[in-house]
Amino acid sequence: LEQIGLSLSPYRNNPDDCTFFSDDIIQLFSQWVVEKDQKNGSPDRHDGDGEGEREGEEEPAGKASDGEEEVETFADMMKHGLTELDVGILKYVSDHEGFSGILKERYSDFVVHEISKQGKILHLDDLTLPPEAEPEEYDVLTEEQKTQLEKLQLYKNKEDDVSIEVVDDTKEKRTLVHKAIKTHYPGLETKTEEKEGRKFIVAYHAAGKKARAAPRKHSWPKNRGSFCHFVLYKENKDTMDAINVLSKLRPNMFSYMGTKDKRAITVQEIAVLKITAERLAHLNKCLINLKLGNFCYKNHPLKLGELQGNHFTVIIRNISGTEDQVLQAMTSLKQTGFINYYGMQRFGTTAVPTQQVGKAILKNNWKEVVDLILKPRPGAEKEFMVRCREEWAKTQDPEAALKKLPNKRCVEGQLLRGLSMYGKKNIVTAFEMLPRNNRLMYIHSYQSVVWNTMVSRRIEAFGLKAVEGDLVLKGTAAHALSAEEAESCSIHDIVMPLPGFDVIYPTHPVGKGYRELLSADGLDIDNMRHKVRDYSLAGAYRRILIRPTDVSWLVIQYDDPRISLVHSDVEILENKPAPVFNKEGKYRALRMEFSLPPSTYATMAIREVLKLDTSIKKQTQLNTTWFN
Repeated sequence: LEQIGLSLSPYRNNPDDCTFFSDDIIQLFSQWVVEKDQKNGSPDRHDGDGEGEREGEEEPAGKASDGEEEVETFADMMKHGLTELDVGILKYVSDHEGFSGILKERYSDFVVHEISKQGKILHLDDLTLPPEAEPEEYDVLTEEQKTQLEKLQLYKNKEDDVSIEVVDDTKEKRTLVHKAIKTHYPGLETKTEEKEGRKFIVAYHAAGKKARAAPRKHSWPKNRGSFCHFVLYKENKDTMDAINVLSKLRPNMFSYMGTKDKRAITVQEIAVLKITAERLAHLNKCLINLKLGNFCYKNHPLKLGELQGNHFTVIIRNISGTEDQVLQAMTSLKQTGFINYYGMQRFGTTAVPTQQVGKAILKNNWKEVVDLILKPRPGAEKEFMVRCREEWAKTQDPEAALKKLPNKRCVEGQLLRGLSMYGKKNIVTAFEMLPRNNRLMYIHSYQSVVWNTMVSRRIEAFGLKAVEGDLVLKGTAAHALSAEEAESCSIHDIVMPLPGFDVIYPTHPVGKGYRELLSADGLDIDNMRHKVRDYSLAGAYRRILIRPTDVSWLVIQYDDPRISLVHSDVEILENKPAPVFNKEGKYRALRMEFSLPPSTYATMAIREVLKLDTSIKKQTQLNTTWFN
């Protein structure tokens, strides 16, 4: 730890407690170890992308002659990242004394349950099938055939197949076999082939070279809703990764109301078009860290943003706060709330913040967009990405740079592919190789840092009371308050705009700061329409303060830092005992629960409680002070 610049400064009185690091620190430390191994030429350990040292490659630069490597420390790599100050996160609403604690030491310390548009907190609590979807008995497959099909499905060898001879050849029998395979072995497709006068049903992976035209569709009952809705429980997995696992080749058949954290236990509703509950339930036998249940059929898909919010259960481990400090902090959160800042995850973790790219897009400076995304940058990155950036800086050849990437689906790979296809003189078209949501993320990031900055100025100037010139919503339109109206308004009613062509701005002096801020960035607040329609900003309104609902908390004591302190939905389903807390335990943790509306950041609520900077850079700086 000393060698990479990490310490345990929050735990200096407990030097044995060396297991306590935040999730971001752990992930970046792991990446540092991988890259250090790669530079040392270690063949045995490499990252999940399969990028290891290639045989015959030259030893990377930076090796000392005595065999010791001159490597940037972990803390040095992180010094290039952002802090909250860099993105306008400056203020707190309460004056209680903060205290230290560790968030997400285990992914089970962060649990998210989606709140449906009807206001129900969703739980995975039923694995049974809907009555109309109870499974039929399929005696058409022998045990040997089932074993072969299971191996084909699980091993995912996309060039293999399993042939099943249909001895009693009738259309009804063939249909039964087709249906049995597709129902019990999701991901496999079937076709009928005739060989030497005998008929076989061939099962194969849909992605294999042997795939033929679109698979045969089985009839869907008219009285059944077209969409199977279910609750997805996932552990330590991104929402899109989970859907890709479920969907094989058809992720667009799935719909959901919002994406959820990766490093967490999350529960959310998913809908899929014309896939039976039985097929989905069968996946539970082979999925890892995923579980499906609460099946039902409806006539509509889900839409992004339809949810009412999310309910969070958060464990802050090894807290230093006294009972009184915790009481003051949580009472303030419950009664007043927190500033509705956009959290650090909105702005990226590398030396090139996403809002800088967004600003370049809005200024129509496409050469700078490419430069910001592809140029070499300081800080922690995978070795192949460093090589890709160096190649681009040296040759400006998109094809040569692209060859350095084992995975072409990353942002850099997609942009290089676009530049290779359309040329460096057609950057706008090349940039469109990135998915639309990725492209819009950059300009939304710029809007977000402007909003954060202006809200900090507003609270600095006027505090937590409504004043003349503040904005409130009347329906969907914003209205500037008069002095008399402000007297009867609460700070919880006040909104601030994200810059755009379809919003108004506060009429007090802070509102005028929007024009100055955008002008300093080379942008005209009166002309937020862009030559490319996708990048025209309409703007929006966002509440300054959020007051969580369903707030509760408990200080618990425990001895073993490896045990989960939350009773998950799956553990309850499996009748596993709830965690037992030791009143005389060595460590103290704060268990907090609260509900938030969509598009608000739980990390900003936790920041208000702990009074700690949530950025990776700041955490690393704090952790290095003890050894320095």
